[in-house]
Amino acid sequence: MSSSDLPPALAKIVQRFKRASEPKRRYEQLIWYAQKLSEFPASEKTPENKVPGCVSQVFITASLDDDKVIFQGDSDSQLTKGLVALLIEGLNGSTPTEIVQLTPDFIQETGLNVSLTPSRANGFYNIFKTMQKKALESQESASN
Repeated sequence: MSSSDLPPALAKIVQRFKRASEPKRRYEQLIWYAQKLSEFPASEKTPENKVPGCVSQVFITASLDDDKVIFQGDSDSQLTKGLVALLIEGLNGSTPTEIVQLTPDFIQETGLNVSLTPSRANGFYNIFKTMQKKALESQESASN
């Protein structure tokens, strides 16, 4: 999968990380994304919204607005929150179908997979999978 197959916002993020040649720069970028993330409602920090298999607490919600998915998320770890923010920024405004067709391989293009610890890389995949699942659920609840 090349970055041309990615939603435009995600392709832009991948390019941005590609330009950051050292792991330290990539981490700084993740922290920057984390700080940009909008406030997550405490009322949404429920077991249904918790991402399974993450070392840190991660929460994701998805709603449908005009057939486009709008995600919200949060984490108690700055770096993980950065990963959440990166995915939200990259996937918001895509359709559930577009999101479900994505594969998480783009993480390799960012170079982040090299910088992440195995548990964080695993967390990234779990967050991504949860977002795909929530995108589908938002579509199902909208069509009912």
